[in-house]
Amino acid sequence: MNEQQETNNLLALENFLPYRLNLAAEKVSQKFAQEYKKRYGLTRPEWRTFATIGQFGVITAREICNHSPMHKTKVSRAVHALEKRRWVKRTPDETDRRLEHLELTSAGKTAYKDLVGVAKSFEENFINSIGGEDAKQLLNALSAIERRFEG
Repeated sequence: MNEQQETNNLLALENFLPYRLNLAAEKVSQKFAQEYKKRYGLTRPEWRTFATIGQFGVITAREICNHSPMHKTKVSRAVHALEKRRWVKRTPDETDRRLEHLELTSAGKTAYKDLVGVAKSFEENFINSIGGEDAKQLLNALSAIERRFEG
């Protein structure tokens, strides 16, 4: 096998698009995690669970898992931690005792409102740091990727 054939049989992970997308997402996610960790000491699963409950108002743990792809164990631990903070309350389903409906408490709604502001500010600063046309192209590319892999 010659040198060209050997090169064709290698995969430079740092140039592989799925890897690059994942790496970029992880870097942005870690940067944002610094914000909610500094403010409230939340872990990533706690933040995602909290944000999902806040978005939907009342939701089950299973629905959280479907909306924000996390394992049910992580969601369960996050719900427990948010309950200890008195940010989330559980209400058993009247027809199926295996289900519990989760919603924010008054204190949870106050914290959520603050964190929405933090998230929107982070996103705006991030988009602005990329720059006008590049940001527009990035958002269009993300939409195209999402459309391509729907369903």
